Amino acid sequence: MKANANPKANHQILILTYGIVLLFIGLVVYYGYFLQVKSDSVINNSYNARLDSFADRVVRGEIRSSNGQVLARTDVDGEGHETRVYPYDSMFAHAVGYSVNGKTGLEAQSNFYLLTSHVNIMEQVINELSSRKNQGDNVVTTLDVDLQKKAYEALGKRNGAVVVMEPDTGKILAMVSKPDYNPNTILSDWNSLVAEENTSGQLLNRATQGLYPPGSTFKIVTALEYIRENPENYKDYVFDCDGIYENGDYSIKCYHETAHGHQNFTQAFANSCNGAFSNLGLMMDLNGLRNTSQQLLFNTDLSLPFPSNRSSYIMAPGADTWQILQTAIGQGQTQITPLHNAMITAAIANGGTLMKPYLIDHVENAGGDIIKKFVPQAYGNIMTAEESAKMTELMQAVITEGTGSALRTDAYTVAGKTGSAEFDKNKETHAWFVGYAPAEHPKIAVSVIVEEGGSGGKTAAPIARSLFDLYFSR
Repeated sequence: MKANANPKANHQILILTYGIVLLFIGLVVYYGYFLQVKSDSVINNSYNARLDSFADRVVRGEIRSSNGQVLARTDVDGEGHETRVYPYDSMFAHAVGYSVNGKTGLEAQSNFYLLTSHVNIMEQVINELSSRKNQGDNVVTTLDVDLQKKAYEALGKRNGAVVVMEPDTGKILAMVSKPDYNPNTILSDWNSLVAEENTSGQLLNRATQGLYPPGSTFKIVTALEYIRENPENYKDYVFDCDGIYENGDYSIKCYHETAHGHQNFTQAFANSCNGAFSNLGLMMDLNGLRNTSQQLLFNTDLSLPFPSNRSSYIMAPGADTWQILQTAIGQGQTQITPLHNAMITAAIANGGTLMKPYLIDHVENAGGDIIKKFVPQAYGNIMTAEESAKMTELMQAVITEGTGSALRTDAYTVAGKTGSAEFDKNKETHAWFVGYAPAEHPKIAVSVIVEEGGSGGKTAAPIARSLFDLYFSR
């Protein structure tokens, strides 16, 4: 006699079947996602020991500037010995990096592309049969040789960093860090570069990893928060500056104790009045200032395709008076990288939308065919278009009537902010300038820091001016 089917058991089998099917579909979807999105980054991971084995079959490709000039190439002699050559010596040291004793810069970021060959199939077969290596793909960067050279020369023998970006795309046009090193002699110089007694840090890319007090460039953040708290009447603020602002037992000095006199909000920003901005700090909602700082990516991993340190904002609600006075003017424990300062500036220039900074434009094979194209991507909106317009107005006043007079010209308009950041009472301040031009339709954003450079208006601003002059003269 035939037994009756168990409906409950059939139902459980059906659920199990659907579950397996869904898991399989999920696995297929993830596999496709991995191949299209994640595979390059996983394969190119510095911990992937197998990647360097690609060099047994591929001659490392070239790294080129945006207009095709060679920044790094591999020379092969008659006996097959390979030498990595950097035609510009130290000029692109930190951006391009090196490929021995580990890898840094673009040599690390694009390692997978440089050791992958997309020469035609027939050529690959012939090379395999002849025991010859295939030519690796070439990486074409966003870097502009003329702007890089100008930034490198303008910084001169001083330590610091320069970052130049396109606000509407995120393309990095120039990235300079000093002190530097010569990647052509990295092997012979290695022991001295990493010696314990060497404290100059030539291998550190200050542009992306150097952390500095932002000084008065942080007044961009403070001003934005005050505008958010007082959107209709922020311009009604007034302050009388005699060069030293006193609050109880504490005193805050303006740069060189300059007495600015009667200041409205715009004038206080344009003249970088420490007294006024310390006073503003005491009037603000500290939760709001912290939230604005974090919205502008302080205390945030920037998630960029190259190494970068995260900027820090420490002050929390309940901070004492001295910490508030210091933090509001960009001192205290606040720190920022030159790249991050450039990103904030570029977002203001771009109507509040921050574009992700990037250094690689495309990858092409030895024949010039494009293999992979990198396109601009939005990081997100870090302020509204209305807020960016108000910040632009303030930053233009810095140039037309304030500390950024070095950038006054009839050739183009500039919006910017100078800064002088104290880090050691026994040493000169760091000099900052961040800005963009033209102010009405921005094409280029610049961040400059000169270590122990003194006044941002006198030291950093002229470096930015030389870059703007070059860019708009072409």
